[in-house]
Amino acid sequence: MNTPVVNGTVEDQISFLKEHYNEYDFFFLHVKKVDSYGEDGNFEGKAQRLEEFDKLLPEILKLNPEVVVVTGDHSTPCLMKSHSWHPVPVMIRSPFVLGHTSTGFSERECLKGELDILPAAHLMPLTLAHAGRLKKFGA
Repeated sequence: MNTPVVNGTVEDQISFLKEHYNEYDFFFLHVKKVDSYGEDGNFEGKAQRLEEFDKLLPEILKLNPEVVVVTGDHSTPCLMKSHSWHPVPVMIRSPFVLGHTSTGFSERECLKGELDILPAAHLMPLTLAHAGRLKKFGA
């Protein structure tokens, strides 16, 4: 099956997600403006885009997905106006999450969670494990 690319707003992406939810095993939504505003040093714009996504997240959760992962593809601090080496916050929502140790979603709050700092290459196996899609984790 061809993988569609939906350009446009986050609202457009979520609309596509809702319309085609049962046709795919997983969806990847990318909020490009968060990265762009970080590269521009536009803290207010970056924060606004993150807040807009936060308000739309319940629309995704209404679909009752097995697993939801919220993260970034890399850190882009406004202060640096560039990609950086800093850890990227990761949140996994599934019935198998043990934690509930964080009270928010930020770099510092995520350090309190059960994932600690992990290499990005570990994220997909963790996601598949949370979805019950692996015969045995780590083997």
